Amino acid sequence: MSNKFDEFGIAENFANWCFNIEFEDIPNEVIDKIKLIFMDSLGLIFASRNEDYIKAIKKSFTDSGNCSVPGHSEKFCPSDAIILSGTAIHGEDFDDTFEGTPVHVGSVMSSSLLTAAEYYKLKPEEILKGFAVGSELMCRLALVSPMAIHKQGFHPTAILGSFGASIGISKILKNNISQMTSSLGIVGSMASGIIEYLAEGTWTKRLHPGWAGASGWKSAHLGKSNFKGPRTVFDGKNGIFNSFADRKIIPDFEKLTNDLGSCWHTNDLAIKPFACGTMTQPFIDCAIKARDKVKDLNEIKSIICKVGEGTVHRLWEPLSEKRNPTTPYSAKFSVPFCIAAGLFFGKAGLVEFTEKQIKDHDILNLCSKISYEIDPENEYPKNYSGDIKIILNNSQVIQEIQPGLRGGRLFPLDGKEVEEKFLDNLKFGNLNSSEINNVKKFFKTFFKDPDFSLLN
Repeated sequence: MSNKFDEFGIAENFANWCFNIEFEDIPNEVIDKIKLIFMDSLGLIFASRNEDYIKAIKKSFTDSGNCSVPGHSEKFCPSDAIILSGTAIHGEDFDDTFEGTPVHVGSVMSSSLLTAAEYYKLKPEEILKGFAVGSELMCRLALVSPMAIHKQGFHPTAILGSFGASIGISKILKNNISQMTSSLGIVGSMASGIIEYLAEGTWTKRLHPGWAGASGWKSAHLGKSNFKGPRTVFDGKNGIFNSFADRKIIPDFEKLTNDLGSCWHTNDLAIKPFACGTMTQPFIDCAIKARDKVKDLNEIKSIICKVGEGTVHRLWEPLSEKRNPTTPYSAKFSVPFCIAAGLFFGKAGLVEFTEKQIKDHDILNLCSKISYEIDPENEYPKNYSGDIKIILNNSQVIQEIQPGLRGGRLFPLDGKEVEEKFLDNLKFGNLNSSEINNVKKFFKTFFKDPDFSLLN
């Protein structure tokens, strides 16, 4: 396949590569990572199926259809199926992430390709091609202007995920280069997702990947019908990086097309070990390491964390909210609460973020002792690390450092760990042994000959 893009613009560059890529061009390690991401995502759809926000979304639907969503007996139209499964995957913030500018690829691409596979009766190679190009675009867009989308007040997954879903669905629809480019231009007008959910720990962030996936579905079909969208959607005067990103951070558009096909950033996707915000995770590992060294948590006088400046507005401020989270969801984006959970429980899974835990006096007392200082040497956003110093009443100091995100590119989880997480999430979703076996069979068939009857 050719990598000569001289006659194209940026969006067309990527569309040209996407149009020409064949299954044989996707490295085995990328296919293996996609399968792990899908396994993780599938388990999370079941884990959150009984949550109130999922019930609320189902009540909002006004259309019907023939598309399945794992864990639900009803059938939905394609857009609603994507919204429901995408929200479920991301709902507890336990899904995969990308280091740099964190975007959640699995929640967008798994929901989109799951629906497309059933609706269009896709062959496994088509599923994998759609997933691969959409994932790669999301990762590369995340590298163009790190931190800038968050600083502008938007959720990167909500914005960038729309483009990943659009190009992925365009690929399985066999859109031509012009149609793919228009689809990307179209979805730029559909992308949205502000981060004001941080103020009160409300539910809107959970919705963002599902909405992005549904927008991608609609834009790809509009492109297929030759509806025209702007080719300058990425780099134009009013393109996404001039609209959804802080302009003080200069975008590097070469990240979108440099080494396409030879370097796959999809390989760097991180699978989370903890059910909370990405940048909180290394601090939980620090807390768990320190746990055995602190004989009595009441003896802790204070805990000081060294942090990257770019994480403060999301994970540390307002400090009053972070030390006393309003909701369990807000607690997932509070480093003080996450550290306290690590010290109290030695883990931070789905059951550690509940109404009971956020009202626990001992946990909140410990949260009140946790503060931060900005470390100018912190590598964020290039690397997510943790550094905590625990000072005891007797003046003893315990310091722990986690040099990178566990589950990420430096410390990846292996297949066995991902499978254990997958099974734990199925059990959390209250599946019985027979249902669990059917879901395991469904996963094994999905990339061979998808059998959706196993979900009924």
